Amino acid sequence: MRVLLTGGAGFIGSHTAVQLIGAGHDVEIVDNFCNSKPEVVRRIQTVTGAAVPVNEIDLRDRVAVSDLIAGGDFAAVVHFAALKAVSDSVERPLEHYDHNLNVTFSLLSAMESHGPRTLVFSSSATVYGDQATLPFHEDQRPLESASPYGQAKIMTERLLADVAAADPRWRIAVLRYFNPVGAHPSGLIGEDPKGTPSNLVPCMAQVAVGRRDKLLIFGDDYETKDGTGERDYIHVDDIATGHLAALEAIVEGDPRVRTWNLGGGAGTSVLEVLRAFERACGRDIPFEIVGRRAGDVAVMWADPSRAKAELGWEVERSLDEMCADAWRWQRQNPDGYTEP
Repeated sequence: MRVLLTGGAGFIGSHTAVQLIGAGHDVEIVDNFCNSKPEVVRRIQTVTGAAVPVNEIDLRDRVAVSDLIAGGDFAAVVHFAALKAVSDSVERPLEHYDHNLNVTFSLLSAMESHGPRTLVFSSSATVYGDQATLPFHEDQRPLESASPYGQAKIMTERLLADVAAADPRWRIAVLRYFNPVGAHPSGLIGEDPKGTPSNLVPCMAQVAVGRRDKLLIFGDDYETKDGTGERDYIHVDDIATGHLAALEAIVEGDPRVRTWNLGGGAGTSVLEVLRAFERACGRDIPFEIVGRRAGDVAVMWADPSRAKAELGWEVERSLDEMCADAWRWQRQNPDGYTEP
């Protein structure tokens, strides 16, 4: 199958590219590299031994996207392209709504005009907000996020449902995944955020490798086991295999929108992750407790039973493996991706 990955040079996109190629699919990437670097594509090719065409396009450019889709002969699209920092979305909501909604409008318009009508959409557990009952299940309503990032995901899910209802030829998978961490076991592909990382494990890794003085922990007064926020951490390679399973399921299944959680089904606190990362890197990580961060919720973890029943998918890698792989990546790439 020939598959287009939007945002395919990003953290999750790059690992999904490796999984798709390993399963025998032909992959092409479109990315504007606002959150990634061209070196990522070269690393994907090194890991897989496959040529991976790449198009440097901003998906909001409707003419360029239409031309790409029209000439690509793609069987499916996996859509990752988005601004992804929750805290940034709170500070700059207009930028996030403009970018994350318009890239999807442009992509869907091109797919409607030229095909294909098979899409895997990268959604988020943030759509459940802070009022949903734990564990979060796909059928919980209403969806209500604490951040513009999550609200844009909710809006996009609604858009996809309406598009599919109007045209039964569409086959759409919506994947709500929880907190991706880790890296490819080779140490060649990992998470390399631009600027100050907004996610926990990259911050820890940069402290451990000497790029930052200390880790900031946002809040220790939540109603949790140790006062710090709890999340459902999942290895990025497990998320990538979830995309592969979802894509193959919708290609073979009935046309409709189908939604799955990708998570492990348990919450882990910030301090528990900190201790696991210290075990992985063999050193103490200095930290400071500061105030809560806007847009964060206290706890979230998945009910992953639907994905297990319908996709045959479940997490395979432990928290210690996640941290060990993340540390290997950071140790081998102390400054992240560097151009040759």
